[in-house]
Amino acid sequence: MAERPVAPTAPELVLETETGSTVMSPSRDYRVGRDPLSDIVLDDARVSWHHAVLRPDDGHWTLEDENSTNGTYADGHRVHEWHVGPGSVLRFGNPADGPRAVLLGRSAPAPERPSAVSMPGLTGTFREPTSVRPLPARTVRIGRASDNDLVIDDLVVSRRHAELRALPDGTYEIADLGSHNGTYLNGRSVTSAPVGPGDIVGIGHSEFCLVGDQLQEYVDTGEISLDVQDLTVAVDRGRKTLLDHVSFPVGEKSLLAVVGPSGAGKSTLLNALTGQRPADHGTVLYDGRDLYRDYAELRQRIGLVPQDDILHTQLTVRKALSYAAELRFPQDTAKAERRARVDEVIRELGLEQRAGQPVHSLSGGQRKRVSVALELLTKPSLLFLDEPTSGLDPGMDRSVMHMLRGLADDGRTVIVVTHSVLSLDVCDRLLVLAPGGKIAYYGPPEDALAFFGFDEWPEAFEAFERDQDRDWAGEFRASPWQRRYVADATVQPRQPRSGPVVIARPPRPRGRGAQLGTLVRRYTAALSADRTFLAIMIALPFVMGAMGRALAGSELTRKTALNALLILCVGAVLAGAANAVRELVKERVIYQRERAVGLSRSAYLLSKVVVLGAITVLQAVVLTVVALLGVDLNAPDGEGVLMPPLAEITVVVALLAFTAMMLGLVVSALVRKEEVTMPLLVLLALVQVVFCGALLKLDGVPGLEQLAWLVPSRWAFAAMAGTIGLARIVPGELGDDPLFRHEADVWLLDAGMLLVLSALFGFLVSRLLRRHEPAVMRR
Repeated sequence: MAERPVAPTAPELVLETETGSTVMSPSRDYRVGRDPLSDIVLDDARVSWHHAVLRPDDGHWTLEDENSTNGTYADGHRVHEWHVGPGSVLRFGNPADGPRAVLLGRSAPAPERPSAVSMPGLTGTFREPTSVRPLPARTVRIGRASDNDLVIDDLVVSRRHAELRALPDGTYEIADLGSHNGTYLNGRSVTSAPVGPGDIVGIGHSEFCLVGDQLQEYVDTGEISLDVQDLTVAVDRGRKTLLDHVSFPVGEKSLLAVVGPSGAGKSTLLNALTGQRPADHGTVLYDGRDLYRDYAELRQRIGLVPQDDILHTQLTVRKALSYAAELRFPQDTAKAERRARVDEVIRELGLEQRAGQPVHSLSGGQRKRVSVALELLTKPSLLFLDEPTSGLDPGMDRSVMHMLRGLADDGRTVIVVTHSVLSLDVCDRLLVLAPGGKIAYYGPPEDALAFFGFDEWPEAFEAFERDQDRDWAGEFRASPWQRRYVADATVQPRQPRSGPVVIARPPRPRGRGAQLGTLVRRYTAALSADRTFLAIMIALPFVMGAMGRALAGSELTRKTALNALLILCVGAVLAGAANAVRELVKERVIYQRERAVGLSRSAYLLSKVVVLGAITVLQAVVLTVVALLGVDLNAPDGEGVLMPPLAEITVVVALLAFTAMMLGLVVSALVRKEEVTMPLLVLLALVQVVFCGALLKLDGVPGLEQLAWLVPSRWAFAAMAGTIGLARIVPGELGDDPLFRHEADVWLLDAGMLLVLSALFGFLVSRLLRRHEPAVMRR
């Protein structure tokens, strides 16, 4: 039997246009047009949205016009279908001055090892180097400052960031110089490591490769593609699937909307694409690079705007952005450089007239613009938004979507998860998820309703809920939309993952001291701008102190001593816990986002402790002085245990208030909603009253005595009782408590236990904060 002849393979070509080069593999077609998701995008009004297609055909390439308005021209002739090859000159839209493209043969040798930025055959991505220089024969310093050997004009790069060292044996080594955002080798953070041909050194938005005898630099300008391959997420040990083999491509400078009924997996998909909660299986390719594998480096190029505002609403727009710039840019960034970048994003988002206004005074759409502006500070290439139009009227909805359209056109890929279907027409692509996390449709928004066979979107969503047994995903897989917009449009080769997803933990944040200073100043400014909070903080110690003074009278006696000490305990607990009980839960979304981009957990927690601690201690001093100044404390021999009686009681009340503040932070880190903090505050105060030792005998009572060890007011009341010699003033069972003795070792034990409880509560807060962080940051 004669063997069937093998069809010849078309040659690999390079298509050069004014905007760059595309390596054309004979394994697929290449579409040309004004559509941002075309393989070759020509941004010219004379070019049709879908203008032409280049396809391999029996050993050669064919150029076919797709009924364009102004025509396609090859070698000066208008063509409908034409054989092309190396040397062919193509024009689109006009034979004389239309956008020009030239076909060239591929003869350049490949690098010795695969590199995601220089091997299009492996990644489907071809990038011309931004700069090419000979490999250095000596050490080259890299950074933002002008006196470096290799200068990178990028604010996320430190002034002196890294060194590329030429070693005596002819090899090279990259060494980080203590930079703020780190130096990366093949996506992993390194302090120093050998560099070989094909390795990728990542610094800020730049990547460097050793190719032959050259050092090639590739700058990520934002025009990148995203390719999603078989993302799967399951919970309950695999019994419930939230995402089911989701695959789709997202082209450069495009706007993708993700819609679907509640429970279809939209938020799960967003978390998987951003690395907040990686998929169990599947791959996300960022311009040919595995996002999960290289997450430590690539996370800096991803912007995420959650549904809730990610800024302190008490601050003005400019101040909120300025503090964010301090946290995200290196410590050595000059104030003028940060201010210039803040002004730039304010202009880009049209916020010039609102820059001096507090964020809370802005409309919903304007606040969303400020949240987007915050993310744009570091010039992300990928921008994700979760329900940005939630709660907005139709006019604001359309305004926000047009803003996102402009951001994509300016040179970045934008993906928006939304429930709104009012402005889908401004998007390039639409992804519709059906219940179970399956793709029901992917393609142009204008074709979606016709694909489903409905006239309105509510009908389609009702059908998803009503016909849950219908195989929506199967219908899409069998459709021409899947072949055209997913299978044929996918640039990246399949990169199946043999095992579970392993995502490298980003490096520990650097410059925690500088972060702490910024966080303290920002938190102080936010509290100072909250007039209601200020009024309560000022009034509370005076009111509670006045009550204590009324109960104490002019001298602590058997009748007044217990009540006066009890009111000091209650006042200190209320002042400390009330200050802190809302502070973490109300900032949870802000913390989660800032933690994902490098915020130090310890710096964040310490900023709360420093600011709230100073306020709380000051309140405690005022409370004690107002309540007891001028009162005869009736201490034994007129003296305290270690200090004058009033000073000792002031110290104890301050320690109690501080410990109660730490306990309030525990509650704030524990709860999920701000609304439940006030009932818990009341419960907390009642527990302090019951277990302080003023109302019940605790010593020697099994269970109650041990439980009281964890109650701060127990130790504070005991220390104050020891100062005034309560056993002498109030003889009997309560006064006989051994923790009330007027002795130095007992008083130091009581006060020391408050410090121990503060440290214990601080540790608990740190552990609880960890639960609310992105999954990759918890390890």
